[in-house]
Amino acid sequence: MNIPNTLACRQLGRTGISVSSLGFGAAPLGDLYARLDDETSIRTAERALQLGLNLVDTSPLYGHGLSEHRCGTAIRRFKRQNIVVSTKVGRRMDPFGPRLDGSGYLGGLPHRAIFDYSFDGTMRSVEQSLLRLGTDRIDILLIHDVDIWTHGPDAIEARFREAMAGAFVALDRLRGEGVVSAIGVGVNEDEMCVRFAMAGDFDAMLLAGRYSLLEQPALEAFLPLAERKGIGVMLGGVFNSGILATGAIKGAKYNYRDAPPPVMARVRDIERVCLAHGVGLAAAAVHFALAHPAVASVVLGAQTPQEVERNVNGITIRIPTGLWTDLKDEGLLARPAPVPA
Repeated sequence: MNIPNTLACRQLGRTGISVSSLGFGAAPLGDLYARLDDETSIRTAERALQLGLNLVDTSPLYGHGLSEHRCGTAIRRFKRQNIVVSTKVGRRMDPFGPRLDGSGYLGGLPHRAIFDYSFDGTMRSVEQSLLRLGTDRIDILLIHDVDIWTHGPDAIEARFREAMAGAFVALDRLRGEGVVSAIGVGVNEDEMCVRFAMAGDFDAMLLAGRYSLLEQPALEAFLPLAERKGIGVMLGGVFNSGILATGAIKGAKYNYRDAPPPVMARVRDIERVCLAHGVGLAAAAVHFALAHPAVASVVLGAQTPQEVERNVNGITIRIPTGLWTDLKDEGLLARPAPVPA
């Protein structure tokens, strides 16, 4: 089955890899929010590929390997050369250890996730991912979650050193051997993207939640640096873990927690401006994130084929230019932030 070219593609930095402007985020397929059945999960990934989302982003963390298994099944039903597979290192799975809690996944496989940014641990993680995905190569391989959000301020320096001395060296070797086409990091903090970009030769970075319609801290340092160095940027978390998709409703999530009152108030104001222009909040959030020239793709998760279709429909609508002007005039969007033409 061929993948129809229904979505615009962009070059991922200097890599030569062409990725769809909308990527498929496979974290939900690891039973993140709900226990999903295999049939629905695989059909969801298939629907993304059918609609032209050629970038599939997964990780060993997602369901402790379950997401990679499900993505692999879907990928094998298409021409592999048409698909850009992105996965991650930093955790390896122990099939003999107790699962334990703490990963945040409601379901998934009964395997224990062990943090390991060493050279040997990275190589083992890559081998496990290749087996789960059922492929002989990975297009984009990212060092996962080396950030304060994950490890805390007391451990981050040791984790950063371990990642550069171990995981980076391993990924650089795999890139040289052709097993991997592009290497990078996937983190929740733009400051860590800057640190890694200055410390090693990285091709791509996946940043979650730090460049969105709600807040743009990555605008100051990381995104200009990525442009200068030719680092391809993928953005995750452009809904700030929910509130830019749901609006400021009761129980709306911001950074995986209940949104505090100041955030709720700001989102209400943003949504008011969007509605005045006849634009949904979620659609505006995706279009805004794609407007920065360093950004190659916005990665959105989905649990069902219908959610994939909704995401694609959102990216195809036209946004009045006056929306961005009004947001900036009201101080709801940073003046220097690029907006869609």
